[in-house]
Amino acid sequence: MKLFGGKSDHPMADLKEARKIVDAIPGSDPFKALEDLNHWQDSVRGWAGFSHEHRAQLVLMVDDAVQGHLRRLQRDYLSSPRLSKFQENRLWTMIRESYRHAALAFATCVDVFVTGQKGWEELKPMMALLSVRALHAGAGQMKWQYVRYGLQDNALWGMAAKIYAFADYRKYAGAKVTPYAGIPEETTAEQEFLKAAMLAVASPDSLLPVEIELAERLIAHWVGAFKVDANQQPDAVYWIDLAQNLPPTRLVRSPDPAPTLRFLAAGAALNQIRQLTQVVKQTNAVPSGINLGATYEPQAVVEVLEHLAVCWSTQAPERKAPRHKVKSRVTITHGFDGVLSAIDPGGEVLFDPERIESWIVENVSSGGFGALVPQLRGDWLRIGCLLGLQPEGGSNWLIGVVRRFQRDATHTGAVGIQTVGRTAQAVRVRVVTAQIGPSADTETAVFLGPVDSTAETHMLLRGGVLLPGQNLQLEQNGKTYLLLPTGGMERGEDYDLVRCRIMVRDAGD
Repeated sequence: MKLFGGKSDHPMADLKEARKIVDAIPGSDPFKALEDLNHWQDSVRGWAGFSHEHRAQLVLMVDDAVQGHLRRLQRDYLSSPRLSKFQENRLWTMIRESYRHAALAFATCVDVFVTGQKGWEELKPMMALLSVRALHAGAGQMKWQYVRYGLQDNALWGMAAKIYAFADYRKYAGAKVTPYAGIPEETTAEQEFLKAAMLAVASPDSLLPVEIELAERLIAHWVGAFKVDANQQPDAVYWIDLAQNLPPTRLVRSPDPAPTLRFLAAGAALNQIRQLTQVVKQTNAVPSGINLGATYEPQAVVEVLEHLAVCWSTQAPERKAPRHKVKSRVTITHGFDGVLSAIDPGGEVLFDPERIESWIVENVSSGGFGALVPQLRGDWLRIGCLLGLQPEGGSNWLIGVVRRFQRDATHTGAVGIQTVGRTAQAVRVRVVTAQIGPSADTETAVFLGPVDSTAETHMLLRGGVLLPGQNLQLEQNGKTYLLLPTGGMERGEDYDLVRCRIMVRDAGD
């Protein structure tokens, strides 16, 4: 499309013609549709010949058309268990870019009113709606940065804070906006600001993408219970300065007084989270009145609820063990096969040099490590990834799971690793089914602990080997060990981590 200099030269100068253009965009290919709509949104935002009201109407029209395609791509991204690197990047980029174009377009409209540009009065009746849409789009862009564990753009917080601050000052932050395709419930600018803020303080860097989506849904459910106040209340947990381009910060000490400070609290939502957690545990189901947008396993919902309760509690979460700063190298391998080949190099799985990396340990505790990844290679590193770790100068391999992950613009990553085993040995086990007995075939597993122990221990299995109700049998050193799962199995991408109780009997019995 070639655009010329006059007001009438733009194809969307007339609303009826603009509607025809938008309606004519084919919906069969959501990528192509969003590409076209993002192009129009950018064109409309930058066209100087439009009145403020006309531009706002066009921005709303285009964004309405975006919603269905955007919803489809988000569903595809989150519901696909395995995506190729190309597919994942294509989906993520289009989703994030669609939110970015919308956020810029709506922010441009709002800025007319905030800065008092000539003709700002014509936007006054639309300001609550435009502010809601700007905040929602900006929050969407932030969320999809969390999904990739990427470096956050603090300019987005500057935009969100400016829009909310002005809405609060002009007394329309609480004005209700009717639902639309992007937000199916009645909402306000204050609530959209709170949604973004409460997700930011929910430690999204320690959640899987689908857990981030679930957390966002739960936040939307409880948004009416959250509190934002200019004065520090006893239940305040976080604070934000609306004059700064910075996200909310945990309230460790009172910040210096300023009229732009706002204090955040979960309010009544905290007790409601705890109550819902008990209900889901007892009934093994999510109540029908809670719209999560999709069907989730009850245990997954419980884990996210407990995570939110910890993040939003007035009592700051305590580390299970003190951390000590260190600087040392650690060799790592990843995935079930990588761990297996590291601890049993003479076994069935050949050691692959491509799976070996060298990281820098920055802190250590009895529960795990904090490490710096100097150069991210590939796209395998994610929350829940299984690691084998060999400290520099050591000969033994520790087993860990990635619990926290952040990346920055320089392709450097920071990870938090929970140690799940300090000793590991490859063993052959048989699956035991009630009334049938042990299977004829054996499976290679990783035993995390001394076999002679009668205490609970952990076993690593290839994903999907062990089904509910089954046990494991291990024969070693003339004895037969029966391993009874005690619950709490963690399923990773290619492994299952099973907590077991050991029963020992002589092999001849």
